[in-house]
Amino acid sequence: MAAAGEWLSQDPDPETRAELMALLDGGDAAGLRDRFGAKLEFGTAGLRGELGAGPNRMNRVTVMRAAAGLARVLGPGKHVVIGHDARHKSDVFARDTAAVLTGAGLHASLLPGPLPTPVLAFAVRHLGADAGVTVTASHNPPRDNGYKVYWGDGSQIVPPVDRDISAAIDAVGRVDRLPLHAPGTLTELGDDIVAAYVSAVTALPLGEARDLRVAYTPLHGVGAATLARAFAAAGFEPPVAVEEQRDPDPDFPTVSFPNPEEPGAMDLAVALAAKLGADLVLANDPDADRCAVGVPLPDGTCRMLTGDEVGGLLAEHVITHTTGDRMVATTIVSSTLLGKIARANGVRYGETLTGFKWIMKAGPGLVFGYEEAIGYAVGSDAGLPVRDKDGIGAALTVAAIAAAARRSGRTLLDLLDDQARRYGLHATSQLSFRVDELSVIAGAMARLRTSPFTTLGDREVLGVDDLARGDGGLPPTDGLRYLLSGDARVLVRPSGTEPKLKCYLEVVVPVTGEVAGARARAARELDALKAGLTTHLGL
Repeated sequence: MAAAGEWLSQDPDPETRAELMALLDGGDAAGLRDRFGAKLEFGTAGLRGELGAGPNRMNRVTVMRAAAGLARVLGPGKHVVIGHDARHKSDVFARDTAAVLTGAGLHASLLPGPLPTPVLAFAVRHLGADAGVTVTASHNPPRDNGYKVYWGDGSQIVPPVDRDISAAIDAVGRVDRLPLHAPGTLTELGDDIVAAYVSAVTALPLGEARDLRVAYTPLHGVGAATLARAFAAAGFEPPVAVEEQRDPDPDFPTVSFPNPEEPGAMDLAVALAAKLGADLVLANDPDADRCAVGVPLPDGTCRMLTGDEVGGLLAEHVITHTTGDRMVATTIVSSTLLGKIARANGVRYGETLTGFKWIMKAGPGLVFGYEEAIGYAVGSDAGLPVRDKDGIGAALTVAAIAAAARRSGRTLLDLLDDQARRYGLHATSQLSFRVDELSVIAGAMARLRTSPFTTLGDREVLGVDDLARGDGGLPPTDGLRYLLSGDARVLVRPSGTEPKLKCYLEVVVPVTGEVAGARARAARELDALKAGLTTHLGL
């Protein structure tokens, strides 16, 4: 209660003040403990959590403290670009950040309204800034918001910068004593920054084919206007957006969860594609840094591609349209297909920990990176226009690939079959266990280490990499990677953003006849691995 009273006395937001007053007046000890018994930790993903009062929530005090910590690490005179999505309080948090940074003697540039996260990542390098901040919770539920920090190279922060900022945040005192709004140190950016971003992504290798009809949804996020502008600038017919989901809406009223990978999230887009006779279905998540891809089928349904499938198609396209000493990279939880594509084409290959902050550190000459969670960075001989996942640039490039295939009477599904014949069918899947207590996940990981299994389904465990020890030459992270007989693997790790234990599975099936037969066999083998994992984990 003492902590709550201290918080209340400095909180500038009447909404969270009223929330906290109600808890105090009602003697709600459980509600107070939930908000003040812990705090949101600042890490390599910045901050993310539910909106509300207290240090364990996203609110104006939390954001102002984060901005003050960032200011202390950067120092006076440095330049920070600030962007935000259209979630509840995002615009307020962005302006609070600008106020604290300028009050601390830094220069702040504020993007013109709610925009895709990749526009912010692009703007950092384009403007030669020292850092960037975007206020977004990506595809989290409506009550969440977040705070993501980029460094001067335009990529997300990695250790030790995150630890330095976290320590500086902990040293911040009362926010009502922070100096705010130094005159002449805030720049309100105009449309020219969006125009520069569109120019950069439309300079990607997109070929010449443009005959394509696209059904699209931004899932109530901020992607629609920028994506339409980029498609028009590249010479494509404007995608037809799902009317009910076209405009930003922080309540995400038509979906239970604003993530294109979640069941039901793509239903309206698939229905629109069937109505239009569309050739392609595209979706962005709410901050438009990710891109989902679907191929409409004659029966009115749609085959949604996995992130690994789209990653393989984009990789071959980029490699075909670039020259010189290049690198492509993905993460330890993505398919092994990218490595085979790279070797077949004489291109360097990098494998990193999960997250684009690590992909961008894979090495020099990076022209393509992806993660299986439908995030892609597409480049050219000039490099990457955005050093982060970019759902707009990825959507443009996928459209270019699909238009070229359509010119030959083919679809993306035919291109996937071609890859399966060249490299073997790489089938991937996931198994997730959501828990109420994080201790359940810690217990499951401990059991796997102390009582390892030697078979999974009908496959033998050939080897185990304990990623917490740094096996595989990567920085230590909590995870176990199992190499299985018959060219298969499983990786088990706690989620970095949700209370989940996540399992990533892959089987590689040679294609000796019809690809459809290989896909059916792979599906059966993945199901057997899932059943075995469920038994071993006991969750």
